[in-house]
Amino acid sequence: MAEGFDFAAHAKRMRAEGWWQDKTLDDLLEAAIARNPDKKALVAYRMDKGFDAPAKVMTYRELGDAVAKAAGSFRAMGIGKGDIVALMLPNWWEFVVSAYALARIGAVCNPLMHIFRERELRFMLGFADTKAILIPKTFRGHDFERMLDGLKPELPKLQHIIVVDGEAARSFDGLVMNSGATAVPASAGTPQAPDELAVLMYTSGTTGEPKGVMHAFNTLVACAKALGTRLGHGNDVIHFGSTPFGHMTGYAAVMVQALYHGNTVVFPDIWEPKAGVAIMAREGITHMAAATPFLADIVRLIEEGAQKAPLATFLCAGAPIPPVIIENARKLLGLNVSSCWGMTESLGGSLTEPERASVKSVSSDGRPVDGVEVLIADENLEPLPAGQTGRLYFRGAQQFLGYYRKPGLDGRGSEGWFDSGDLAYMDEQGYIRIDGRTKDIIIRGGENVPVVEIESILYRHPRVADAAVVGYPDQRMGERGCAFVVLKDGGAFTLDELRRWMEKSGAAKQYWPEAVEVLDAMPRTASGKIQKFVLREKAAKYADA
Repeated sequence: MAEGFDFAAHAKRMRAEGWWQDKTLDDLLEAAIARNPDKKALVAYRMDKGFDAPAKVMTYRELGDAVAKAAGSFRAMGIGKGDIVALMLPNWWEFVVSAYALARIGAVCNPLMHIFRERELRFMLGFADTKAILIPKTFRGHDFERMLDGLKPELPKLQHIIVVDGEAARSFDGLVMNSGATAVPASAGTPQAPDELAVLMYTSGTTGEPKGVMHAFNTLVACAKALGTRLGHGNDVIHFGSTPFGHMTGYAAVMVQALYHGNTVVFPDIWEPKAGVAIMAREGITHMAAATPFLADIVRLIEEGAQKAPLATFLCAGAPIPPVIIENARKLLGLNVSSCWGMTESLGGSLTEPERASVKSVSSDGRPVDGVEVLIADENLEPLPAGQTGRLYFRGAQQFLGYYRKPGLDGRGSEGWFDSGDLAYMDEQGYIRIDGRTKDIIIRGGENVPVVEIESILYRHPRVADAAVVGYPDQRMGERGCAFVVLKDGGAFTLDELRRWMEKSGAAKQYWPEAVEVLDAMPRTASGKIQKFVLREKAAKYADA
């Protein structure tokens, strides 16, 4: 914990105010089984099995039995309380079973995105002294088993490589589901205490420096309760899990939230828009939590005549939602899209309630959810008036425990405020709007460029599908702006065309980008956030132009 941050006092306050319930994932699972044992818990689709029918369906009773088996097998391998186990799996049923089984025996679950390769894994697994890792044999053409075998000599603490679809001694089926080990029911579990480290999740890397974010059952359950309450969810929701479980949106806002309410969660292992929309209609999906590109795909396909699911709520996070997508979702689906702000450290920090989404999702990223406080202030924590942009700080029930093996790095003082790194302003009604990142500020000739506003202007260009603006060094002006665009129709996008559009928009000339580059796709994190550090590296060449 950071120097000056009193975790014990924080925990006492969270319990006294009712935000922390001291429930483990086992408590949620057992409650769901008791309420409705024969209800579908998960419906899993796999690309290699074909998307016309699920590859696996489990009721809550069956999920409970599988978790007990897996917990026994992990325990028999010598995995126990406090051991870190990485789950580097796509959205497969094996991920869900393993995550809950590890929670039961007190191991720390470390979900990892399946896009990571040797460079990231060498650091992440070594830094955490990871004891075991679960991987696919192959996925999307990549041989994960060969990759881990190559890394194993550099990871002396890594004792077990467990391979889904693997063979013989390493196979998930043999080692975990059919090992013959004594099953561990919930009554024999040894979970971490609800306020101890239970899940380790590396930051998604918009700055290029991943850190191990520590969460407890209490923070995860607080997130599930807060999001469900704001969205009006009960036990009849059918979730669509297109967002990877290896990212906190998929893990907390989909997997754990569905468990909290005893809901059904349907998930494909990849997002293929046509197949995904068809699955949603077939399975009767009523809720989805995902980034803007997923929503854009759905709206486009429905507009083209695809069958629509009975979507009632949609939590959209990771990037601003273009107004045209919000409007089309309402027209075509009767859906009010709820804008959301969050990060690995904060989980779901703010969310627009569905009944106000038609107005507020266009202009804001929601208001703080129950148990979360936000503060718009300067760097000295002096609050700023409504409408004025400042640093976004947060604290509360979903706040992370700290960074793994880096005490004090989070910078929280005695009052517990964490600097999110985002710039934002708040309106008179308490809704916040992300207005950039502290590291994304462009200061051109002493003038702060409103980056988000310029990006919004670019996005409205009829040829532009995606846009981002970053700064590059300039001897005379300090910085200048470079626009990166993804086009709907391919081809070129000249600086002259950009200037004509900026002039038409009425934006001040000193805010206009002075370089432009076309990309095939924006570099994004799994949650949909643009990795601007990658763009800044690309833009650096214009400093010498």
